[in-house]
Amino acid sequence: MSVLHTPVLLEEVVDWLRIRPEGTYVDATVGTAGHAIEIARERLKAHERRVSLVHAEFSKIGEVAANLNLPPFDGVIADLGISSLELDSPERGFSFRWAAPLNMRMNPDDALTADEIVNYWPEKELADLLYQKAEERDSRRIARAIVRARPIRDTEHLATIVAGVRKARGRQRLQPATKTFLALRIAVNRESEELGQFLSRTPATLNSGGRWIVLSYHSLEDRLVKHAFQDLAREGSFQVLTKKVIQPGDEEIRTNPRARSAKMRVAEKLSPAEILTAGSGS
Repeated sequence: MSVLHTPVLLEEVVDWLRIRPEGTYVDATVGTAGHAIEIARERLKAHERRVSLVHAEFSKIGEVAANLNLPPFDGVIADLGISSLELDSPERGFSFRWAAPLNMRMNPDDALTADEIVNYWPEKELADLLYQKAEERDSRRIARAIVRARPIRDTEHLATIVAGVRKARGRQRLQPATKTFLALRIAVNRESEELGQFLSRTPATLNSGGRWIVLSYHSLEDRLVKHAFQDLAREGSFQVLTKKVIQPGDEEIRTNPRARSAKMRVAEKLSPAEILTAGSGS
C-alpha cells in the first residue's frame, strides 16, 4: 500500500518530548501488527543501529525494556488511534465503507473477531458492550435489531442494520454505525484492558524528567489517561504538563480529517529531589 499513516499533532509531540541526542525514546504504537510493523522497519532501516523494533502489545512495555536491557526512558509516546493503513485495508473489517469481513483484529493471531460478537453473543451482552465501550444511547435497540437480523454477513450489512434503527438526534456528524464499530473494535482487541495495563506499567520505565505523551481519540479512552495522570500527580511522582488538553488546529484537521477527535496529554516524571521538595511543601 502506497499511502502511509499521517502522524497526528506531530510538531506538538516533538516539541513536548524535548528530544536529546543521547536520550532513549519509545514510540509504543509504531505498528500494531502485520504490514504496519514491516513498513516501520523499512522506513527506519537507515537508523537500525539506534532503533529497535519490537512486535508486542504496548501493555508489555516493562517486559520489553527489561528484555532489551534498556536504560530508563527519556520519553514515551503512545498514539492510541487506529492507523490509516488499517482503516484503508478492507480485509481488516474496521470500516463500514466496504462489504468487508467482520474481523476488526489488530493482531491477526488473536482468536476473537467481530463476527463472533455480532452473530453469537446474547442480546443483553451485546447491548451492554455498545453502551459501556462506546456510550451508544441506542444500544438496546441496536442489539435487538442485530440479533433479529442474524446471520450478519459483513460490515456493510451491519452498518445498514444499525442505521435503520438508530434514532436521529440533531445534526448528524457521524455515520450512524460509528459507535457500534468502535465498541466492537475495542472488545475484539481488549483495548480498555491493554490501555489500563500500559498506564499502570509505564511510570516505572521512565527516567527522572522523562516525558510521557498519550494521544487518545474517544472520551472513555481519554478519561482513562486523564485519571491515570491525575493519580500520579496526586501521589507526587509526576507533574501533569497539559492542564488543558491539546487538540489539532483547523489546518491540521483540514489536511487530515481523521485527526479531528485527537486529544493529547503530557506528564513528566519528577526527580527524587523534586518529589522531596514537593513533599516538604517548600
